[in-house]
Amino acid sequence: MEFDNNKGKEILYSQVVKAGKRTYFLDVKETKNGEKHITITESRKIFQKEEGKFVFEKNKMYLYKEDFAKFVQGLENVIRYVETGEMTEGNQTVDEGDFSLDIDSIFDDSELKNI
Repeated sequence: MEFDNNKGKEILYSQVVKAGKRTYFLDVKETKNGEKHITITESRKIFQKEEGKFVFEKNKMYLYKEDFAKFVQGLENVIRYVETGEMTEGNQTVDEGDFSLDIDSIFDDSELKNI
């Protein structure tokens, strides 16, 4: 198992997605009370003129299990809009509700390789 150098937390599972100038790290970690969550890190290489060298700029977000379904539904909505121009009917805010999702079909590893 790997450790996050910044906080020393154990990474239970990790997926790296290379996308042009950006790399995304999807890491599964565990809170002190045993709840798993996902840390999404965007890393991109940028040139700092004043330093005269390249550095990696990182942005992180944390996605907790209780928000997975709402997050995935919102992501599906915006992807559908980008691909087809079709907007989701009604309020654009994903509300509380019971979403039945097949996570395996959404995050199929073969699709990640094409990104």
